[in-house]
Amino acid sequence: MLIDIKAIYTLWLREMIRFFRLRSRVIGSLGMPIFFLAFMGMGLNSSFNMQGAGDMDYITFLAPGMIGMTLLFSSMFAGLSVLWDREFGFLKEIMVTPVSRVSIILGRTLGGVTTGLLQGIIIMVLAIPIGFKMTGISADFSTPSFIIGVLLSIVFMGLIAATFIGLGLVFASIIDDMSGYSLIMNFIIFPLFFLSGALFPIDNMPGWVQSISYVDPLTYGVDGLRACMIGTSEFSILIDLVALSISSAVMIYLGAFLFDRAEVN
Repeated sequence: MLIDIKAIYTLWLREMIRFFRLRSRVIGSLGMPIFFLAFMGMGLNSSFNMQGAGDMDYITFLAPGMIGMTLLFSSMFAGLSVLWDREFGFLKEIMVTPVSRVSIILGRTLGGVTTGLLQGIIIMVLAIPIGFKMTGISADFSTPSFIIGVLLSIVFMGLIAATFIGLGLVFASIIDDMSGYSLIMNFIIFPLFFLSGALFPIDNMPGWVQSISYVDPLTYGVDGLRACMIGTSEFSILIDLVALSISSAVMIYLGAFLFDRAEVN
């Protein structure tokens, strides 16, 4: 089917308007990462030790993980918004218009990615006064590699958001009940978060847990953010980028495939 740019823009704009109007949602989504940084970061700072990381403090290690957590939570809520639209009839209204479902998926995905990026950038900026030392790919703050690190961080944020928006659409397409979606979302989100290395180095985990972590897309997202922001990572940036790009493409395809076949009553 043809891609309708106007429809994509309209749905993207709707997500932007909802984001800026629902200030309580924005504040709530940013509150938990900031509390993690402020209290857990400071509380565990003296006991943190990461092999090969030099004198890096825990807040600096934790900040990219909190950005990943923010993107994970906000992106999975995109699926919940689909259920809300289905419940109140908006989804049915746009389904009966002469617009392809691919355009609908692209519009919602781009809107979700944009709002996720905004929240991730806000966390990145707010983490600096708390103690986050963002050095970029190299340790020299003045070199272009710092700017490249920031730009690559935004790319990783976008891929993380797209991956989990796709996953949220998968569940929203096969689940009709909002409470059921919330339960499954919590069941999925927290293992993904804790296995990603957002709170502690993957090397500190038992071997069998590390094996599970390697199939978690967020692992490569958080690792890529650390590589770009503080120059420390478990894998190379190329491995993180390729793994996360594949995860993003697969999840969006599955979300679009199931959404295209979902029935709207």
